[in-house]
Parts: sequence; C-alpha cells; structure tokens
Amino acid sequence: MKATLRLRFALLATLLGLLLSGLASLALLRVADDYENAVSTEILRGQAEDYGLRLARGQPAPLPRTRRLRGYRADDPALPRAYAALPPGVREDPADEDTHVGVFDTAAGRLVFVIDLGDIEAMERRLRWLVVAMMSLGTGLSGWLGWLFAGIALAPLRALAREVEGLPVQPRPTHLARAVSRDELGRLAAAIDGYQARLVEADAREQAFLADASHELRTPLAVIQGVAEVLLDDDTASPTQQARHARLERGVGDMRRLLEAMLAAARRKPLQCDTVEAVRLLEAAAALALAGRGDITADIAASGDLHIARHEAELLLSGLARRLLQGRDAGTLRLHLEHGHLLMQALPEVDDDRHPQPARADSGTGSALLDRLALRLGWQVRQVHAGRIVIRLDAPAAQTG
Repeated sequence: MKATLRLRFALLATLLGLLLSGLASLALLRVADDYENAVSTEILRGQAEDYGLRLARGQPAPLPRTRRLRGYRADDPALPRAYAALPPGVREDPADEDTHVGVFDTAAGRLVFVIDLGDIEAMERRLRWLVVAMMSLGTGLSGWLGWLFAGIALAPLRALAREVEGLPVQPRPTHLARAVSRDELGRLAAAIDGYQARLVEADAREQAFLADASHELRTPLAVIQGVAEVLLDDDTASPTQQARHARLERGVGDMRRLLEAMLAAARRKPLQCDTVEAVRLLEAAAALALAGRGDITADIAASGDLHIARHEAELLLSGLARRLLQGRDAGTLRLHLEHGHLLMQALPEVDDDRHPQPARADSGTGSALLDRLALRLGWQVRQVHAGRIVIRLDAPAAQTG
C-alpha cells in the first residue's frame, strides 16, 4: 500500500514536471520565433526606408546584392517571380524557411528586400533540441524528486503502520497520537486510539458478561450434578434406569467441562503456566475423558516435563479424547508424547466410513471451541482421521523438558 501511494505521488510529480517544462519550452520557442520576426522586420523596414528616401531624392543608391541581403525594384527583371506577386509586408519564404522577404511601398515605388537568416534558424533548431532535452531532464528530475519527497513525507505514516501492525490480538489502549504531528496523520492516529479504546471497553464488558454467565451457569449445573449423583446412588432403580442415570451424569459432566473450556478459551488474562510431569498431565486428561467409561482403558507413554497452563491443557486434551471416543463402547485410548508431538489415538481403529471425520473448512478438529482453546495454548492440532489426532506442543506456550 505504501509503495503504491508513494508511486502515485511520484507519478503526479512527473506529470507536473512534464506540464511545467512543456509550458516553459513553448514559451521559450515562442519568444525565439518572435525575436526572429522582430529582427527581420526591423532590418528590412530600415533598409526599405533608407533606400526609398535616397532614390526619391535622386541620390545614387544601388540596392544591395550580398549573400545576406538583396534588394529589388518592382520592375527589376532579376526579381524572382514568386516575390513579385507578394503583397506588402514581411514574411518567410514558403520555399525556404531561412529566407525572409519584405515588400514595401516607398516614395520611390515598391521595393523588395530579401534577407537570409540561416544562422538564426540554425540557432533555433539547436534551441529546439535543447528544449527537448530540458523537457526530458525536467520531467525525470520531477519524478525522482517526487519519489524522494514522497518517501520523506510518508515516513511517519509507515512508522504508524508498523505500530498498528505490532498491536496484539487482544484489545489494549494505545497512545499513537502522541508520537505524530497534529495534522491529518495525527487525526488518523487519534482515530485508531479511539477505536482501540472502544475495543477495550467492549472487551471489558464481554469479560464481565462471561464472569457473570460462568457464575450463573455453574449453580444450576451443580444442582443437576447433585441430583444425578443421588439418582446413581439409588439402589432400588432398575438396570435400565441406572443406565439412564449414568448417561445423565456423564452428560452433566461433559456440559460442565465444555463450560470450563469455553471460559478458558474466552478469557483475556495471561495463562498461568507451571512445570508439570508430562505423564501426570496425560493421566489427568485421560481420567477426565474416561470418567464413566469402564470398558475403555488408557495407554499412556510420556517422559520429561511440560511448562504449560495445566488446567487449560487438561480441558483441551480431555475434550479431544472425548471426541475420539464418540460412538465407542470399548477399546483403548492411546496417548503417546515424544519430541513435542502428542499422538492421540482411539484403538481399535475403524474405517472412516463408520466414523467419518467432521468436515469443517475453518477447523483442525471439527470443534470451533477446542480449536480456539488450542490457539490460546499455542498448540497446533491436526485430526488425521476420525480415530487419530496429532498435536504439536513445541510452541512458546508449551516447552518439553
């Protein structure tokens, strides 16, 4: 954008230079042409008046016949036929632009004088070439100066653009107007500052809403979970009712964990990272994902430590594991971490036709909520197919020890 704007300034300066140099050249050529006509007219008129006065007084006055200047009477047989028919006045010879012809009616009769201004015409031709060179140089110089001055003028705008490009994703107050001049650029910077301030206010209202919603949603969920636990402890319930109660308890647990994941993904506060054993993190995530699934076991292999936000990581891993286990009543959940890459796999694997992968163009896991939480953690999640997910943990937010 900035190069295009600078180029526009340079092109405008080039056009301005071409216009000004063209006008100056036309004026110079016009002055030179008028000077030639004035010189030739005065010389020929002076000769005609001088020789006409002499001839009228009967003084001997032979008309000049030099290479430069020639004079003729109207009845002179040597007078070229083309000049004899010309009316009074001074004009260029149509057949020779170096020659000017003056026809004058004097007291001694009509006199015709012819003057050769070839030297002046040659000077005019050189002047034309000089004018062409001047126009070319002036146009090129104007374009170069326009490019140079546009770069200097746009330097504060480029600096402002770099400041805006460096702003984080999270809204924060800015004071860009303090660093620029109080002109149109200052108005632009002030507009950006005002927009950032409105974003900060909107974000604060959103965070307050999330906090209130979290508090209000946790209360009924806790009540429902308590009721589900009481129903599970009812020994008088039939096996069918007990199965329904178990499904209800798992659904409440999933809803509570989804609520926690949503709030964790939406918070603007910096993540609280600490160092945890990788195997302990995977065991905790597997325990959350396998709660109430007695026929599914966990196969965990990991070593080293992770410097990470443990709570958010457990929510993400357990959520991804639950997505892999959807529709499966038995099998193994494999969690293997090696060299910063976590392989999450549901065994035994099945064909994609039975468990098709969710088709989403904007998601790596099929869940916008889990994708956003992964982005907040700095992880790269890729779902190979319905039974396998590969997670890259070697990001600034998660470093293996």
